[in-house]
Amino acid sequence: MILVVDDDISVTTSLSLLLKQAGYQTATAASAAEALEWLERGGCELVLQDMNFSRQTTGEEGMELLQEIKQRWASVPVILMTAWGSIELAVQGIKAGAADFVTKPWTNKQILQAVKTALGLAAATPSTERTITRKELDCQGDFANIIGTDPQLLKVLEVVSRVAPTDASVLITGESGTGKDEIAQALFRNSSRRDQPFVKVNLGGISSTLFDSEMFGHVKGAFTDARQDRTGRFALADGGTIFLDEIGDLAPSGQVKLLRVLQDRTYEVLGSSKTRSVDVRVISATNQNLLELVESGAFREDLLYRLNLIVLHLPPLRQRPEDIPLLARHFALGAAQAYRRDLEIDAAALSWLQTLPWPGNIRQLKQLIERTALMSSSRILGTDDFSAALSMQPEEGQSGSSDLPAPGTMTLDELERSMIVQCMERYQGNISRVAQALGLSRAALYRRFEKYGIAP
Repeated sequence: MILVVDDDISVTTSLSLLLKQAGYQTATAASAAEALEWLERGGCELVLQDMNFSRQTTGEEGMELLQEIKQRWASVPVILMTAWGSIELAVQGIKAGAADFVTKPWTNKQILQAVKTALGLAAATPSTERTITRKELDCQGDFANIIGTDPQLLKVLEVVSRVAPTDASVLITGESGTGKDEIAQALFRNSSRRDQPFVKVNLGGISSTLFDSEMFGHVKGAFTDARQDRTGRFALADGGTIFLDEIGDLAPSGQVKLLRVLQDRTYEVLGSSKTRSVDVRVISATNQNLLELVESGAFREDLLYRLNLIVLHLPPLRQRPEDIPLLARHFALGAAQAYRRDLEIDAAALSWLQTLPWPGNIRQLKQLIERTALMSSSRILGTDDFSAALSMQPEEGQSGSSDLPAPGTMTLDELERSMIVQCMERYQGNISRVAQALGLSRAALYRRFEKYGIAP
């Protein structure tokens, strides 16, 4: 049963009718006291409540009711209803335990989607704290692209298996190279949208001036170089999943626009006044601490709480030493297939690999395996083979080349490309460190990746 709490009878009547038509049983309450009476009777699966039940507009009544519900019936999800101008109040509600919030005026689709997601997440809550095994996880879902049996990783995969069937927004955090893209893919493959589009967007590579065109599309003539219509990423992902990578690099202007489309599920194509709706599941990822960015004013708090309904944090490879041999053998098999030769890694080398710090995480391990396979003619790769390949990596404080090329032997573009490649090699693909070393923003670095055809 879904309890609708609002002092406006027109709101409770319309919502009750909508929910009943969607197959839900409902009850209504016009005050906090009446709502608590319904909850005490039991059988309530979700509360959909307004933030005000009188002429007051402070939202204090709604917050008090929310806190009472979460204190006495912690497992019952609560969805808040509030005006767009009260987003800050809604964020306070999320911090206090609300499952979600919808803003007035809402659409029927918004309400039903929020209810479906909240109920789905409540049903996905584990009934036991027993650690699940990798074999059990593989029986529950498709995790073929993720290698490892580390307990920290298994906990992440367990959450993935539970939340993937829902439409809940997921934020994936972790250092560069830890496999955030693979987790996003696993969420998609195990979701009900697996047969629909999966669109990945690297927000660090989109300038603020191109954000509208890239994300929402444009019509011919919308600006000087708009010679034909362009379909935006949200339109391409309609019905499926959109993966917003490097979300922490999004400029403030883009954050406002993204918040609007995530809130209302509507957008406007650049150059057109027609409002279009979109149905997408949102997954985002970052290697930055978004809470720190919120505190510094660089990231919107309301956007953060739209993105992080579920947070998955990937541990760095140095915290998963037992998984290093599994990953190394997996990458060696891939290299053997690519280079059409037999390859193995001896036991001593596997143990040695476990002792390395791996600042570039899984990505660095893969690069080292591939480089070693190219350099060595041996069928069985040993510690000396890996050590020789690793020695090609310049030490901290050194550059890959001590002298500049002779005048006339290299263009500025070629020189710039060479320096980017050297920095990528030196910092094991850590985008933040490469950008800092080159004196560029991450967005500017990604534009150069595209310009020079460099794979990040």
